[in-house]
Amino acid sequence: MNAPEPDDGLPPRERRFAIAVIAIGTTMAVLDGSIANVALPTLSRELHVDPSSSIWVVNAYQLVVAMLLLPLSSLGDVVGYRRVYVSGIAIFTLGSLACALSPTLPLLIAARVVQGFGVAAIMSIAPALNRSIFPARQLGVAVGISALTVAANSAAGPTIGGAILAFAPWPWLFAINVPIGLFDSVFSARALPRGTRSGGRFDIASAFLSGPALALLVVALDGFARHLPWYAIVALLAGSIGCGYAFVRRQAHLDHAMLPLELFAIPRFSLAAATSLCSFCAQGLAFVSLPFMMQGAYGYTPFESGLLFTPWPLSIAVVAPIAGRLADRLHPPLLSTIGLGVFACGLSLFALLPSDATALEIVACGVVCGLGFGFFQAPNNRELMGAAPRNRSGGASGVLGTVRVTGQAIGAALVAIVLGTSAAAQIDPRTARALLTPAHEALWLAAVIALLGTAVSAMRLRRAKGEV
Repeated sequence: MNAPEPDDGLPPRERRFAIAVIAIGTTMAVLDGSIANVALPTLSRELHVDPSSSIWVVNAYQLVVAMLLLPLSSLGDVVGYRRVYVSGIAIFTLGSLACALSPTLPLLIAARVVQGFGVAAIMSIAPALNRSIFPARQLGVAVGISALTVAANSAAGPTIGGAILAFAPWPWLFAINVPIGLFDSVFSARALPRGTRSGGRFDIASAFLSGPALALLVVALDGFARHLPWYAIVALLAGSIGCGYAFVRRQAHLDHAMLPLELFAIPRFSLAAATSLCSFCAQGLAFVSLPFMMQGAYGYTPFESGLLFTPWPLSIAVVAPIAGRLADRLHPPLLSTIGLGVFACGLSLFALLPSDATALEIVACGVVCGLGFGFFQAPNNRELMGAAPRNRSGGASGVLGTVRVTGQAIGAALVAIVLGTSAAAQIDPRTARALLTPAHEALWLAAVIALLGTAVSAMRLRRAKGEV
């Protein structure tokens, strides 16, 4: 039997070691969710595929992660968080090597699927491990560090990707993970706490129902971009709804449900999850559409596009730790609502950029987005994790990761719809100045979704006022 999980976390020295290990794994996982974004025009050109097809390099990865987050978080409750995390690092490292060696788009997408398996294991368990590492009174600090790692690396992916492409071919975007992954897999087995196990059983039927429910939804959205017949799209949506309904019905009759439905009965938890879904959908729209706008409409190189992204992660790095500490003392929903509203304003500014926008104007928009998102994420994550009982940390962690990656996957699919339904999207990315219009349309959609998330977040303020 494993030792019981202490309420006061690990001792300071062991805590710092464990934080470093998780930060490295999370950094690799999150970076690879966005590092390929800036390379999409390059991949489209060098692999001789159209832009809407190249988006599947991002979408396949995010889709697999979203499909497996809940099953693997449930598996962590059963077999232990550390075991799932260490296995995830090993699988991700192998997938990265396969990506670097892939000569065609189908093989690259298949390798990204393998990467997605590993990332799902890492991301589904990391928040629960943080709760084991930190004392309960420092939960805000824990989610602040986690939010900083996730948000900063999500935004830094295009910057780092552009820098790599300036000096090396695209396979190095993935090859760089191999030595880092080997290092982290060795030390994670020593540094991470064992924690407790739920004693439940892993429900295979739930795993087979949850994955197709999401996969069919994203494929249906992609069907709009590929101009599939209406009956095929309807069939895909019906399959998604059917699998989702069967999955939820099954969870209601399980003692150890994969999706902890009882958590959604907690208003703090459910509203935080809905807000997070909107925010990451808007972020996914922006991260996929901006490289096409910068390289296609404004003529920047991948490296220059990456540099223009840099103020976004830098702003998050400044704000996220501060927001995490404030969330331990102030009302987290208030901080989240303010931050998400600022993020929506930043996306609107991006959408309003003229055809002759300067680099300074692009940088300013990125700063506003980074400040807003950095101020939003840590308080919102604290609200979600803090609302869950400690013995349901794994389930809450899975929900947190699932809404993040699901939102990003839906956002990427929406960009494919915009590009696929626009005549300008069919022009060669090297000369497609007309891509300005569909990119702006995608950014306007991102701003609207962010505003929707702000409205959902504001509902928590009215609820708190009524409770007072």
